[in-house]
Amino acid sequence: MIKIKSSEEIELMRESALIVSKTLGMLASEVKPGVSTLHLDTLAETFIRDHGGVPGFLGLYDFPNSLCMSPNAQVVHGIPNKTPLQEGDIISIDCGVLKNEFYGDHAYTFEVGEIAEETKKLLNVTKQSLYIGIREFKTGNRVGDVGYAIQKFTEDHGYGVVRELVGHGLGRTMHEDPEMPNYGKRGRGKKFVEGMTVAIEPMTNLGTKNIKQLKDGWTILTADGKPSAHFEHNVAIVNGKPELLSTFKYIYDALGIESNEEEEFRQIKL
Repeated sequence: MIKIKSSEEIELMRESALIVSKTLGMLASEVKPGVSTLHLDTLAETFIRDHGGVPGFLGLYDFPNSLCMSPNAQVVHGIPNKTPLQEGDIISIDCGVLKNEFYGDHAYTFEVGEIAEETKKLLNVTKQSLYIGIREFKTGNRVGDVGYAIQKFTEDHGYGVVRELVGHGLGRTMHEDPEMPNYGKRGRGKKFVEGMTVAIEPMTNLGTKNIKQLKDGWTILTADGKPSAHFEHNVAIVNGKPELLSTFKYIYDALGIESNEEEEFRQIKL
């Protein structure tokens, strides 16, 4: 059952999402060769609590940490550990926060030093596909419209679109209806209406779309060992159009990146 949010609830969700955004922005300058994902996880938990939130992933379905940290061929749900990052790695950092009884949940794939050009292109295309999908999240459209848009764009570039893992509704619980696949057919699935809130999160592989799971019960990897990229935003339908609740602004500020990619999805200034 889809849970429609009032304007007041959407603003509470924005508060939670912005703590996630600021956490990722804080981590952006800490992601470098020699740093362990466990260290980054500790920094994030402290930052979240210091800003009035609770780590949304810690203990959720018995997950042991505050961040999902997924380097290179890991797609999602990687468990932080003491292994140091290396020059040329990429690392998906997925973060959740609970505040005022609402969740924020989004992700960004970071470059560790200088990375291969083919991997850089994978990251750029995956992030572009996120906004292409968000553009379809508006009243009257359907779940399949978002999935089709993401799938077509990424597959046109020759990448594999993960099928088993999908975006989702978001609110008082981390995972609500509807599921938001990154593939699909136009005009299919549940219809979007005012007040819906979702997490849209393309997961794109450099090679095959197929995946496998480690024995830890969490970590998902590409079946062929090639890199995977993951980007995620939280979005509400406000006045019939997609409104971003999350932002990559704090990441870009930390990394010295100029971008106007979010402007069309902002009806208020942060």
